[in-house]
Amino acid sequence: MIDLQKNSRPKILVIGDLIIDSYLWGSSSRISPEAPVPVVNISNKTTSLGGAGNVVKNLHSLGAETDIISVIGDCPISEELRVLFSDIGVRTDFLIQEKNRISSKKTRVISGHQQVIRYDFETSDEINSVTEKKIISIVEKIIKNYEIILISDYGKGLMTKSLTKKIINVASLRSIKVLIDPKGNDYSKYSGAFLLTPNLKEASEASGINIIDDHSLVDALKYIKKKCNLSHSIITLSERGIALLDKGLNIFPTNSIDVFDVTGAGDTVLAALGFSITKDDSIENAIRFANLAASVVVGKLGSSTASIEEISNISHGSQTVKTFDEISDISTRAKQNGKKVVFTNGCFDIIHSGHVKYLEASKKLGDILVVGLNSDSSVKNLKGKSRPINSEADRALLLNSLSSVDYVVIFNEDTPLELIRVIQPDILVKGGDYNKSSIIGSDIVGDVRTINFYSGYSTTNIIERILKL
Repeated sequence: MIDLQKNSRPKILVIGDLIIDSYLWGSSSRISPEAPVPVVNISNKTTSLGGAGNVVKNLHSLGAETDIISVIGDCPISEELRVLFSDIGVRTDFLIQEKNRISSKKTRVISGHQQVIRYDFETSDEINSVTEKKIISIVEKIIKNYEIILISDYGKGLMTKSLTKKIINVASLRSIKVLIDPKGNDYSKYSGAFLLTPNLKEASEASGINIIDDHSLVDALKYIKKKCNLSHSIITLSERGIALLDKGLNIFPTNSIDVFDVTGAGDTVLAALGFSITKDDSIENAIRFANLAASVVVGKLGSSTASIEEISNISHGSQTVKTFDEISDISTRAKQNGKKVVFTNGCFDIIHSGHVKYLEASKKLGDILVVGLNSDSSVKNLKGKSRPINSEADRALLLNSLSSVDYVVIFNEDTPLELIRVIQPDILVKGGDYNKSSIIGSDIVGDVRTINFYSGYSTTNIIERILKL
């Protein structure tokens, strides 16, 4: 794993097509009288940077200093792009405006958990020669300020063959690595790059090789490496991981977590690889780091960035421990996608079979089980100075290891009331010794369930038996 303390804010230049991803969230209960289409009542709207903008957003989340070079139009969408970059503290000095061009914006209408329609605004024609010369001039002037260049080619007209080749040439003269997320079938324009990050489908189309097994995978990796004169040849394999051609085929598997949304995973891989390589890390460790970052992203709903903290949590086996803000976003997106969120809480000081059975029964009530875990200080307030026996980190780690538990959130208060307000679960669960009306949060959650304790299991009894030994 990379040394997170070394060169903590690398300077990275991103060049590529910009896209705005917009979502209109709502519900539908009737068909339009004007046409056989659903009428969607919009209740929420979200907007985020996509394309090369999402690469920038990921780098910003990792802590890199990042600049973006791209082309925009003379349209309202372009101003929206400027605002979105400003919101994350990224300057827009190197966005070249081209007349009569429309910046890309994709708007998706979501009803419940179903996408009803997507409509786009964009110009995808190749940029003109004047714009190309301006971009090359900027690259030549500022390239000395950066440690690495990431190119995000979405096929929207910016990365012409001549521009791409010129950028790679300028970078090579300064021994600056160029990493590229490619597009299209003609990879000759990427010749001389450090590496490309095609997915399985893209690699198959670009190489003309039907990748059906490891043998054909190796053939495609060899073809692309030779065709593009790359330092390293990799292919992303979705849930299988990332393949690297070294002395032989080396496949780096993904972390085993639930996949909720693959949106932006490719952008995350490019950003994480670039970030890691600036730290003089080996390509193998850079790929491991990128896999961890992608695991964070696909484990979220509607989010497409990974922070160092989240990646560190995964690498230490605690990827399901979430903050209040993170679990709020996860819960909101889960319900928008038609998933049922179940919540329960406890100290779980010494986890025993009774706990395991209780949590398994809780998970069966819905799709996602969130466990609120009393912090060490909270347990002391409730149980006395001699408790907890195990620290909150150890208790969270043990809960994480249970297949029934999706997320753990540690809270410091004596009760989980504030956490319940944040999550707004569909179902609230407590032990069978509670009266439903007296359960904390029952006034917030409409569906409150109780699950009988399994007799013979008790943390207090376990402690007493140990003391008698």
